Amino acid sequence: MARALRVAVQMDPLDTVKIDADSTFALMLAAQKRGHALWHYEVRNMTMREGVLKEGATREQRVFARARPVTVQRVRGDFAHAGPEELIDLGTMDVVLMRQDPPFDMAYISATHLLEHIHRADGTGTLVVNNPVAVRNAPEKLLVMHFPELMPPTMVTWDPEAIRGFRATHKDIVVKPLYGNGGSGVFLIRHDDPNLNALVEMHFARSREPLMVQRYEPAVREGDKRIILVDGEPVGAINRVPQAGEARSNMHVGGRAEPVALTARDREICARIGPTLKAQGLIFVGIDVIGDWLTEINVTSPTGIQEIERFDGTDIAAMIWDCIEAKLTK
Repeated sequence: MARALRVAVQMDPLDTVKIDADSTFALMLAAQKRGHALWHYEVRNMTMREGVLKEGATREQRVFARARPVTVQRVRGDFAHAGPEELIDLGTMDVVLMRQDPPFDMAYISATHLLEHIHRADGTGTLVVNNPVAVRNAPEKLLVMHFPELMPPTMVTWDPEAIRGFRATHKDIVVKPLYGNGGSGVFLIRHDDPNLNALVEMHFARSREPLMVQRYEPAVREGDKRIILVDGEPVGAINRVPQAGEARSNMHVGGRAEPVALTARDREICARIGPTLKAQGLIFVGIDVIGDWLTEINVTSPTGIQEIERFDGTDIAAMIWDCIEAKLTK
């Protein structure tokens, strides 16, 4: 049996947890079942400052958080019991789970810079999951651009004229903010929709970030598959089917989860991207596949493991902890 670990969970407020859906909650339950001790904190509770070492020693940066020890249980309305707040040195934790939800904004990026100071991928110190450097360098809608042969035609741009030209070529398109999440701000624009210019103007009036534009894949009506990979290996999947009259399949906006098996094409996609994910320390990843095409690689705060376990009994949370414990033992 693996030794008991000290685990700090960086996430959103505990009162926002949905115990039947949140992957973070499943990871916390699985950790607690193995005897690991849990602390909860939010990004706003983090501090980095120099550590005070013995005279003559080199000072180093330390990362602290005001955190609360917590225990969890699958009881609706009474799922978390937190102790008094204390200041913890995150560099003394065995594991930090970086699980706050996007948007992938400057607060998210800043947190990765702080956690980079304590992350030790070789098992000699704190293991941050996922690797904060890789997360910072690979927001989900950009990491996928390294695999163009697996994707539908896709463009990232600030240029409205380029967007109009893309639609002229590919007809029906999907327009989405580069750093959004949960389907927020995602639009299906038909080839004859007169609202494209207004939509683009509204986005750039409110944001300096580029847009991602993809060819619309009608196969989304049959579902948008979420495949979970652990340390680069596919371990399970669900199909997310959009509601009638809705172009988005995200469960945040009413998509229906269904059981689904991996196809030969799914396994081909996973085999192509898996070594990159493993090499970059991206232990828990969720990819999105529509028809035969990879559309996103989610590395910030992937979801879906509870739905998969309910459908086929696959305990992905346990697989993730097996992987983490093995890396720390190594």
